[in-house]
Formats: sequence, structure tokens, C-alpha cells
Amino acid sequence: MAHAQTAWPARPLRIVVPYPPGGQTDGIARAFGDYLARLVGKPVIVENRAGAGGVIGVAEAKRAEPDGTTILCTISSSLIQNRITVKDLPYDPERDFIYLTMVSGAGGPVVAAKKTGATNLREFIEYANKAGSLNWGSYGVGSTPHVLIETIAKQYGIRFQVIQYRGEAPMWNDIAGQTLDGAAGSYAAAAPVIQAGTGNLIGVVGSRLPPYPDTPTMTEQGAIGDFYELRAFTTFAVPVGTPKEIVEQLSPMLIQAGSDPKVQQMLNNFLLSSPADFETTNRIFKRDSDVMLRILRDLGVKPSE
Repeated sequence: MAHAQTAWPARPLRIVVPYPPGGQTDGIARAFGDYLARLVGKPVIVENRAGAGGVIGVAEAKRAEPDGTTILCTISSSLIQNRITVKDLPYDPERDFIYLTMVSGAGGPVVAAKKTGATNLREFIEYANKAGSLNWGSYGVGSTPHVLIETIAKQYGIRFQVIQYRGEAPMWNDIAGQTLDGAAGSYAAAAPVIQAGTGNLIGVVGSRLPPYPDTPTMTEQGAIGDFYELRAFTTFAVPVGTPKEIVEQLSPMLIQAGSDPKVQQMLNNFLLSSPADFETTNRIFKRDSDVMLRILRDLGVKPSE
């Protein structure tokens, strides 16, 4: 029996990514997958199962045989926000998966369109008050930019209209085109707008961004709330029921990937942390879930029909 246990994996591994090819989650999955393939001596295939805000791919991974050959690679919103924003969610993130490791973003940029003239949070609030109302970009009910503007408005009493986009790229295009007043999201997607000067980095959710060390966080500028301390993460997980001995092999392998030069390069490009250990991963997942779910309920966010 012991010999049979050491035979994992008996067949190629697959990493299910609930988002399209070419995005950050896909890039993370492929870099870690390449490393894993070299380590276990079996092919690792990345399967993109995009759609419904991550629901399709996560549900696909949940249904997989729990034998350690199917790994889910997904972002925090599909496991946390979806519990509030999706009606009849076909998976339970706390009961259906075992979380192996995660990488976290450095911080989420908050950007004002150049036309606002705002270079910090105070100036953006002043602009909002003068304009009467803001056009704010978001990419889904309960997403980071949506929760951010709701939280800002609650503290500062500004008026706004949320424009929901199908993904970050078109939202940032409209910041560049000056049809939006502000938006927030991932550094990888926002960087071209900030670098081109069509949007001004006015603050950061989480910790300061290494390329812009002089831009203070939202908390440092007086914004109040647990939300501003959260950092989006990407996690690797396996379906519950996966044998403990496989989890105890697979988790360290994925964590070890962080020392691989190719993986390190990818993490640096996306301003991501090194892979967290098993305990830290599960502690952060629980803490962030509790904080974000409470905020969404307090804001009265409901499932979209």
C-alpha cells in the first residue's frame, strides 16, 4: 500500500483556471505548472474554463476526482465575493477545497482620470464634491473597485455612479479616454494608464507599490476600514477528499516553485509575493473571507439575477 501511495501522480496533472488565457491568473498557473511538470516528471496541462465570474471553472474543479491530479488556480473574488454576489453558488469555498498555497498582490492601485486633476485622495474627494457625482469604473458587483467606491462614499459622503465592465481592460481604456473619473484594480492592468499619464495614482489598497513608493496607501491618507488592508490573492487548491499524503507532497512543491528563477520573474512582473506556506494560506483565506463578507453584507450587496 505504501508503494502505491508513492506512485502519485499516475497520470498528467491539470490546473483548472476559471479565467481566459493571457491574464494574470493564467500566467501564474502556467509558470507554476511548468515548474511542477519538471518536478514530478509528468505533463501539467492548464485548462481555461472561463465564465460567470469564475463560477464555471471553480465548479469544474470541485467535481473533479480528488486524486491530486486536478488543481484549481483561482483568485480571491471567486471564493469570497461570489458567496454574496452569485445566487445558488454551486460550490462552498470553505468545505469543498483544500488550499495549498497562495500569492498576494503588493497593493491595489486607485486611479483618478487625468481630467480630474486629482493626485491624492483629498483632491479626488474635492473634485467629486465640485462635480456633484462621479463616474466610477468597476468589473463586477462586489469586486474590489465596487466595494472601494461604496466604502469611500460612506465615509466622505460623495455621490457616484458605478459603470460595470466585463473585465479590467475596457475599464482602464475608458480611464485613458477620460470617460470615467476613477477606477481601481490590479497593478498589471492599471500600470499602462499610470505610466502614460492618462490616469493619476492617488492611493493604494493594501501596502505601497514598489514602483511608486511615494504614493501613500488609502489608510495613510485617512480612509477608515478593514477593507483597505486587504490584498487580492491567487491560490492553488485541490478538491476536498484528496488524500493527506498527496496534499503533503503537493503543497510544498508549489511553495518551492517560488525559488525557481522563471517563477520568480513572473511574480516580480506582477508584483506578487512569494508563495505562502500551508498554515498562512489558510489563515489569510479565513481572515479575508470574514472581513470581505461582513463588508458586503453591511453594504447591502445582493446577488445579481
